[in-house]
Parts: sequence; structure tokens; C-alpha cells
Amino acid sequence: MIGKGKAISHTKASIEYGWDLNKDADIVFKQNLAGETPKEVTEEFKIIQSMNEKCKRNTFSFVLSPTIEDGKKLNNNGLNIITKEFIKELKLENHQAIAFVHNDKNHKHIHLYINRINFKGKAYNDSFIGKRSQKTAERVAEKLQLKTVKQIQQEKLNGLKIIRSEIHKHHLNCLKMYKPRSFQNYIDLMIKYKIKVNPVINKQNKLQGFRYHFKGTNLKGSEVHRSMSINKLAPQINLRKEYVKNNGIQLTNKIVQLPTNLVISIMKSLVKNSVK
Repeated sequence: MIGKGKAISHTKASIEYGWDLNKDADIVFKQNLAGETPKEVTEEFKIIQSMNEKCKRNTFSFVLSPTIEDGKKLNNNGLNIITKEFIKELKLENHQAIAFVHNDKNHKHIHLYINRINFKGKAYNDSFIGKRSQKTAERVAEKLQLKTVKQIQQEKLNGLKIIRSEIHKHHLNCLKMYKPRSFQNYIDLMIKYKIKVNPVINKQNKLQGFRYHFKGTNLKGSEVHRSMSINKLAPQINLRKEYVKNNGIQLTNKIVQLPTNLVISIMKSLVKNSVK
């Protein structure tokens, strides 16, 4: 099961989406609410939210998605239990909340809306709410014996075992035979094995790692093999000291920055090779 969450300000529009009869929506959970329409529920939310006008993103929107296989086994009562446990884990039992399931698709998922403001006018802390909702969904799945994200990922990786093995074998051959002297050189050489290596660069223009495209698959380095994560890959390549000057490198026709921990890893490798 996967959990996603965020704080929002558009309460009415979100509840209307959850309650969309065109999606064959059912209410699977409701607490501290009496309203029978999206408008009535929104008004109830607003009454409590008026006690804390400083908080603008005053509603939580969560999506809880069991696997397709688990979803087929779950009726509305089962979805109700999932929602209750999720709310309990986040300690939101004393807040207004309503949850829906859309029955128009095979992949069942719960849309859960919770008033971020409690009955005393205090706003629930939304720090890292996205990450916390993922972890909470993981714990609920384990408790209710549903498939967790880790299990889903592991099944996926097991199914790709042969592909992963091939990529890793070509990776080792590339290092042994051609001894690449830079990340760009490594990327270019892997094309000989019909493997496209794409750098992953974040919004701060820092290199985070590489993704490997081979025979229709797209895997990050650590998914192929633990030795292919960026920090472990760097020492395997015979990088020169000037290559990491000012923590910037030439990659795919532009300059990208290296994270501090990666620079340290590379410099340690250079010192070690120098001693040898």
C-alpha cells in the first residue's frame, strides 16, 4: 500500500472530487461530521477552521492506495479499517475527517480529507507530511497484512533479476576492459553494450546518481546492484583530481555540481590510488 499526503487550501473542490458520483464514489469513513453533501461538510470544516485564520492550508488531503490484488479483496468495511488505522497512527482521531473510495476503476484507492485544525483551534504540524504519510501507510499495511511498498519493490526487482544481472555484468566488463576516466566516458562506453546511462540531476543542479535503460527497463544504479550507487561507483572509475575541481564536472554537455559526500568519496579514492 502506498500513502501520499499534503496540506491544501481548496477544501470544497477536493471534497467535491472525492464525492464525485460519476466515479461511483462511496463514503467509507466519517468522523465528527454530520453533513450529507460536499457543501455541508465543507461548511463544517470552515466553522472549525475559522478558529485559526493564520493557517491557510488548513485541510489535509491523503490518498491511500492498496495494490490491485489487495484492493480486489477489500470491501468498504476493509477500507474503513485501513482509514481508521491510518488516522490513529497520525493521532488525528479528534479531527473532522471524511474518506471516499472511487469504484469506477480496478485500482481501488481511498481519498481522505482531514481538517488540519482541531476543536481547540490548533493547527496540526504538517512538517514532512508527505514522507510521514508514506511511513504511516507502510506501518498500517504491515499491521493489516497488506503488501507494503518495500514488498512491491522487491517483487519488481525479483522479476527483473536476469536484466539486473546482465546490466551488472556489462558494467563490470566496462570498468575492467576500458577503464573509464570520467563519468561521461563511462556513459559513452556503456552504449557499446546497448545500455543507455542517464544522470539524475536534482533542482540544485547536483548529480544524484544514474539510471540504466536496457531492454525496455529503467532502473536506478542501486536497484541494479548495491555497488552501482553513485557513492560506490565513483571510486571504481579512475577519476583525475582536476576532474572534481570546484566540485563541478562536465556531464551531458553542461556543468553539474557534485554533492559534498561524493566529492569526499572521490578524493579518498584518489589518495588511496596515489599511495598505491
